[in-house]
Amino acid sequence: MTGISNEYKFTCALPVWEENKLDEMNCSILLRGIVNKGEAAVLRITAQSRYQVYVNGFFVSAGPARAAHGFYRVSEYDLSGHLTENENVVALIAAGYNVNSFYLTEDKPFVCAELEVNSEIRYATGTDREFEAVCYHNRIQKVQRFSFQRPFTESYIFDSYYDAFFTHPEEKFRNIKLVKTQDKCFIERNVPYCEYKQIKAKTVVSKGILIPNKDAVKWDDRSLIEIDDKLKGFKEKELESCVVNELYSYKTQIMEPESFTMEPVKLGINCCAVYDMGLNTTGLIRLSLTAEHDTVIYAIFNEILPEEGVPDAGRNGCANVVRFALQGGRAYDLVSFEPYTYRYIQIVSMYAPCLITNVSQLREVYNEKLLTNLRKMPDGELQEIYDAAVESFVQNSTDIFMDCPSRERAGWLCDSFFTSKVEKELTGNSIVEHNFLENFLLPESFNYIPDGMLPMCYPADHNDHVYIHNWAMWYVIELKEYLERSSDRELIEKAKDRVYKLLRFTEKYENADGLLEKLESWVFVEWSEANDFVQDINYPTNMLYSLFLDSIAELYSDNSLREKAEKLRQTIREKSFDGEFFCDNAVLDENGVAVRTNNRTETCQYYAFFTKTATKESFPELYEKMINDFGPNRKDCNRYPDIPFSNAFIGNYLRLIILLENGENEKLQQEIRDFFLTMAKTTGTLWENMTDYASCCHGFASFVAYVLNKIV
Repeated sequence: MTGISNEYKFTCALPVWEENKLDEMNCSILLRGIVNKGEAAVLRITAQSRYQVYVNGFFVSAGPARAAHGFYRVSEYDLSGHLTENENVVALIAAGYNVNSFYLTEDKPFVCAELEVNSEIRYATGTDREFEAVCYHNRIQKVQRFSFQRPFTESYIFDSYYDAFFTHPEEKFRNIKLVKTQDKCFIERNVPYCEYKQIKAKTVVSKGILIPNKDAVKWDDRSLIEIDDKLKGFKEKELESCVVNELYSYKTQIMEPESFTMEPVKLGINCCAVYDMGLNTTGLIRLSLTAEHDTVIYAIFNEILPEEGVPDAGRNGCANVVRFALQGGRAYDLVSFEPYTYRYIQIVSMYAPCLITNVSQLREVYNEKLLTNLRKMPDGELQEIYDAAVESFVQNSTDIFMDCPSRERAGWLCDSFFTSKVEKELTGNSIVEHNFLENFLLPESFNYIPDGMLPMCYPADHNDHVYIHNWAMWYVIELKEYLERSSDRELIEKAKDRVYKLLRFTEKYENADGLLEKLESWVFVEWSEANDFVQDINYPTNMLYSLFLDSIAELYSDNSLREKAEKLRQTIREKSFDGEFFCDNAVLDENGVAVRTNNRTETCQYYAFFTKTATKESFPELYEKMINDFGPNRKDCNRYPDIPFSNAFIGNYLRLIILLENGENEKLQQEIRDFFLTMAKTTGTLWENMTDYASCCHGFASFVAYVLNKIV
């Protein structure tokens, strides 16, 4: 794929939604059609916010692939191989969230679908060949957000006929009225389809019982208590279900702490079992069970297992719970609507005995068949790390590059600079990167942020007006590398106006020395003390600015910017370097004169070498100190205690690039072990930070696979 995606035209389907529900939050509808065995059936579909496809009650796929505001990517599914019954039910679930998030745009909900059978359109939304349509009343509407960055949790009430719509073609239902919505701009999907392979839990870690918690502390995350026009959702007093606090009113007492082999588990009243998936993985939760009597099933999931031995329903600022209220007397096969990331999952049956026969996940990851350049590592430790890096890639590259598949599922700039290298290295193409970069170019403008600026992550809505100027510069730096990877000059030319508009916006912050001064909103260098020194003049940011200017010069043959970039580097050398290290910032005194501080961080030195403000040849002593005195084992013998440590993002990864570029291959192998072996052994994925307190599967961390491919 090159250039801008082509328009996609449905044969006759039109976008529709339930009448009078276009402005409601968290609404879901069901559509279905009947196809006979032996017929050829192709489904074409897109929706806002998300959909799932089932045939005869069996999950087939989900979507859509994400696009910019006002643009919608269309998927096509050949369903012929799923038509195993004489009459087959093709059923669709469509959900419209209608709230802002870092994960999906806040466009109005709709679904547009047509089912072609034997080369003729049998069903099409918005036509006289409409699908059968009903309200999905089993999904509770007024629930809490999943996180600050993602929309709603899932909470259900299922009766004994919960799956009739999906499996009983003869059943009749009360149809809802669908109305045509505004016309949409449909475009090609481009990116590969997920395979949704099922993986089963490996072991039962423990069994226990839930007892009332007299010391319960209320979960007060901002996603629950700070709902307003900037963070949309249902206020706490409106909620029909508040799953985290429901669970926080209990505590789990482990009764059987030993591991059990996977087999059907009989849960008594208020009893639970904790399962281990074997690695930290992302996908749809699938549970098969039989409820003897009416009960409520909670599925609580975490990437790690806390000291208490049970997943924390509110870990990492997320409502890590799916809730199912079930009518007793029958078997259920339950699948979550949204993908979640976890290694451990606790299944609780609150009010009645329940037999759990299957705990598994339908993996929503990049199609692993397309990983054509995987390497065999020379030993077990490096292999574990390599496999964890590949896992981190596939879980964060389904349709765009994501920071993490759990808390946010957001398309962050800068993160994508690293992940994009991995896509090309492991697959030989840059298809996901194309969609990721294209999404920033499709809309005419972006709401909530200044004209000329780019969103820090996208597709998303930043109602709080926050942006990261540094991240917009990373977009252009990645564009330069994308051109080298793809030869997609057409997309680069499409980006030209937006790039130069960003340049003009940025130039407004230049002082008399050409340095960026007093940047606004969120100035972000990395997750460490380096981010305490971002004003008034931040030198790592200015180093990045020089690389930004160089990238524009390279993309558009602009020699004036190449000269400007080198002049800027020279100014930084003169004003930031103190004779031993580069200092992080300068502050303006009472006369407005910039005074260099004594703030010096490990990360600042990495920015200097990464941006070619410093080189091994021009700063040999600093290079030796950086290589030998910094890095993963610095805490063992810290020769520079006044210099704050780097964190994973992005200092340690800039270090990997510097070592790679300078041929330090033997040192790279050892440092990769020191940095990442604990992560790989703990979760089978690589983390956002050097500790496990945040996301334990981050897209940029897959860059380790790229490095290992280059040096092993």
